[in-house]
Amino acid sequence: MARRTPKTRRPGPARAAGLRTPSWVGWLFVAPALAVYAVFVLRPIVLTFQYSVYRWDGIGSSTWVGLGNYGKVFTDPDLFATILNAVKLIVFFSLIPVVLGLVIASTIRRIAASRLALAARTVLFLPQVIPLVAAGITWSWLLSSTGLVNQLLSHIGLGGVTRAWLGDFSTALPAVGVIGAWVLLGLCTILLLSGMSKIDPALYEAARMDGAGPVREFVSITVPSLRQEIGVCVTVTVIAALASFDIVYVATQGGPGNATMVPGLEIYYLAFSERQVGTASALAVVLMVLVIVVAIPIQWLTKDRTS
Repeated sequence: MARRTPKTRRPGPARAAGLRTPSWVGWLFVAPALAVYAVFVLRPIVLTFQYSVYRWDGIGSSTWVGLGNYGKVFTDPDLFATILNAVKLIVFFSLIPVVLGLVIASTIRRIAASRLALAARTVLFLPQVIPLVAAGITWSWLLSSTGLVNQLLSHIGLGGVTRAWLGDFSTALPAVGVIGAWVLLGLCTILLLSGMSKIDPALYEAARMDGAGPVREFVSITVPSLRQEIGVCVTVTVIAALASFDIVYVATQGGPGNATMVPGLEIYYLAFSERQVGTASALAVVLMVLVIVVAIPIQWLTKDRTS
């Protein structure tokens, strides 16, 4: 008689459920990161909100003022001017790097096989690896009254327009904007160039067969295909403009007068020099809300809706 092979019993639903890992186990892996985030991000935000409704010098007793500090931010001309200066810097920190980055990245893509393309990528990305403090100091030398920029202008017969670019009330903020544009141009170019590498070359070939030139290819294929990359660039550069601090502090320290004073620098001065912790916290909260209000629509407008 043939021996019967015992059948292997499959685990029933009850046993299979018992072998599943409990859902709370996954939280154990993210608990350390959540703890660090809560202590170093969420807690300071909550404390900033708390300080913003008090008048406090950071040492003595505090006095409840409610929304008085927020009212001061919007009614004090000097404080509100810092927000306007940050908004103006968006043109230099965001618009110029993104537009120039698109043009430069498109040009590099066309000569991708040459050594010039590699050299261009390296030179353009160099500001990202240079400390911003060093960049600010270097540009301060270049834009001084005896700096290289004025020497070149004098050499080509434009000595009448020379000035201390960072010390003139009318040119200080644009000069800071130029420094920011120089720093962020390489980042935008590399991000956009990486996005262009994902575009199907067949699209360009089909466009050329239809008689499209380089400009038409750029407008009809390149720019629409880089919707998400452009969104990332705009978001990063806009936040850099609104939250600017290091470049302004090193280059002008907010001067001349308050011509280049931005919220980040004003918060620093209010909290640590003038001991107005409540007002500084209110301005910080306003700046945080402004960044969120600006960034969310950018993300929504540039979101990929094809999927």
